[in-house]
Amino acid sequence: MTEVYDNDVFFAEYTAMDRSMKGLDGAPEWPQYQALLPKLHGLNVLDLGCGMGWFSRWAIDQGAKSSPGLDNSHNMLARAKEMTNHDEVSYEHANLDQLSFGEDMKNKYDLVHSSLVLHYLVHIDELVKQVHNVLVPGGTFSFCIEHPIFTSTYHQDCIVDCKTENTYWSLSYYPDEGTRKIRWLNSDVEKQHRMATTYMNVLLKNGFEITGFDEWFGSRDMLASFGKYGFRETPMFLLMSAVKK
Repeated sequence: MTEVYDNDVFFAEYTAMDRSMKGLDGAPEWPQYQALLPKLHGLNVLDLGCGMGWFSRWAIDQGAKSSPGLDNSHNMLARAKEMTNHDEVSYEHANLDQLSFGEDMKNKYDLVHSSLVLHYLVHIDELVKQVHNVLVPGGTFSFCIEHPIFTSTYHQDCIVDCKTENTYWSLSYYPDEGTRKIRWLNSDVEKQHRMATTYMNVLLKNGFEITGFDEWFGSRDMLASFGKYGFRETPMFLLMSAVKK
């Protein structure tokens, strides 16, 4: 998994973003994603790639029994601990690309959540196996990723129509799964591109039933509030939920 979040230059840029300063309220995809979640009251929740802990804290505020978070970034974990005063929330360092839960974790969680993390991971199949193991039967695995249309190209850029001045995303190399190296927030970042069907199939293969599938484009009102996303004529986020059979 990428170490870029422990790059101080990158982290300074990242913490200046709306989603870092405003939390879930600064995430434009949040209302659609929230609709995929079960009611959290009384649930044990696990946050994979917890970042600054916004979701973990929100889960407790919604009545979750516990909501620990795992993350690969020491910078993120330090900030999360600074911002958290919930006894039911704990944070732990973990490399999600090498995650392995013991037998004592089997059937422990009602919900496993992961936001904007899976497209960084190389070993997605093994992670999904681990998630299935720690969920109770009927438990939910929900996640949000950068949309595969958005991650497909090797050179992330938009195209402007000279006649209409409309802006379009350049879709290319969609079936060519693997590493993408991009420049983001003044740093070199590696992500993993996968087709949408790959995410679906890895869930089905590992004993999940898909219960939610959505794409974030944003309404007119939302685009006005989050103008920096509004120029893209493409879904930016893919949102999915699945239950353990």
